[in-house]
Amino acid sequence: MTETAYEIFQKNQRSNWVRLRTLVTLRWFAIIGQITAILVAVLVFGLQIEVAPAILVVGSSVLANLFSSFLYPENRRLTEREATLMLLFDIVQLALLLYLTGGINNPFMLLILAPVTIAATVLHRRSMMFVLFAALIAVTFLSQTSIPILTSTGEVLELPVIFGFGFWVALMIGVIFLAGYARQVTTEMHAMGDALLATQLALSREQKLTDLGGVVAAAAHELGTPLATIKLVSTELVEDLKGNADMVEDVQLIREQADRCREILHSMGRAGKDDAHLKTAPIEAVVREAAEPHMDRGKTILFDIAPENDMSLAQPIVLRRPEIIHGLRNLIQNAVDFAHEWVEIDISWTENRLNVRIVDDGPGIPASVIGRIGDPFVRRRRTSQDQENRPSYEGMGLGLFIAKTLLERSSADLNFANGQSSESESDHVGAIINVSWPRPAIEFGKGAMGSALGENQLNLP
Repeated sequence: MTETAYEIFQKNQRSNWVRLRTLVTLRWFAIIGQITAILVAVLVFGLQIEVAPAILVVGSSVLANLFSSFLYPENRRLTEREATLMLLFDIVQLALLLYLTGGINNPFMLLILAPVTIAATVLHRRSMMFVLFAALIAVTFLSQTSIPILTSTGEVLELPVIFGFGFWVALMIGVIFLAGYARQVTTEMHAMGDALLATQLALSREQKLTDLGGVVAAAAHELGTPLATIKLVSTELVEDLKGNADMVEDVQLIREQADRCREILHSMGRAGKDDAHLKTAPIEAVVREAAEPHMDRGKTILFDIAPENDMSLAQPIVLRRPEIIHGLRNLIQNAVDFAHEWVEIDISWTENRLNVRIVDDGPGIPASVIGRIGDPFVRRRRTSQDQENRPSYEGMGLGLFIAKTLLERSSADLNFANGQSSESESDHVGAIINVSWPRPAIEFGKGAMGSALGENQLNLP
């Protein structure tokens, strides 16, 4: 994942999420509730409140809704500034209405949580904090002063001092807690969504590369016959045109260019048609294919391939699934990036399990993130060693998340750990990654993945 792609995810993470129609609809419900509460309080319970000013405050919300509906289309996506202003207006309007109807003594003070929760869900952190502080100020203001509610007999309705103080504390804690809770849950949901999108893009890219290889291989095979015909005919023409030096030279040039075309096509697709048998390979070949892009990066990559106990067990033949190759490639890349000198890849198998173990001699996985390996957008402070080993590394955690997600889709179990430090640098072990599959889930010819090869066919995208 490049830095540009990361910036795109960050830019779209909290921008233009909410429609104007959504907030307008919620405000209409609030208006209906406010009018109903005023009418019930006055007509049913006979409470004495400032009805005219309260109706004017409610009317301001009606005017705001009508103004928004006529000025903008209903499907308009609000910008950060517009959404913030609308939520601040709702807090101010509700605070004024509560001020006119008892303040902290009004049980509807609880509704101050609604704009804060919406802000925590749809706004950036700075705007959310602005709305949060506005709500806290409103709660504190209403706890100190308000127009009291009177009963029909003129008695003031108010909470005892200790209950009023407790209600204020509960509201302050509730506003902060719900804002933080909604913010955390929403952030994790959208971070996971972005990371899953990145995983799908990586898998799609790997699949396209596989399909492209099939097309090139098919082209190399199909064009081989006409090129051989051109070479045969040009050879015969050379024999027939021995007396014409200029023509012979031109025919020889044609033959040379035909040979060159065959060499180019041969190098692009050595396998001929996209043979269905090429979709399977020994596990060693699959792992080596995953490690191939990192073989010449200045670190020694060692392979150890052997069954664990029964030496008579043959090496498993597995399907060359793009998610397996891409997932292992990401893990190997991570090991090579942080290794000092060597990376060891151990491939072993039993009757029931197939294991790939990737070990490096690097610094290991930081203790602050080892428990969160596989979570997207995991950040930690970069060290000078990180800068030296991976100058473009942004520490997003997407690489390991993609690898973990893709491999788990193939029924793999992953385990991340650190090795034991040693005084000898040659014996030092850094990060250890174990990938283990049930053999029926990955081995060709067994379980859900096993199927007949079928006929060879062109693999056109």
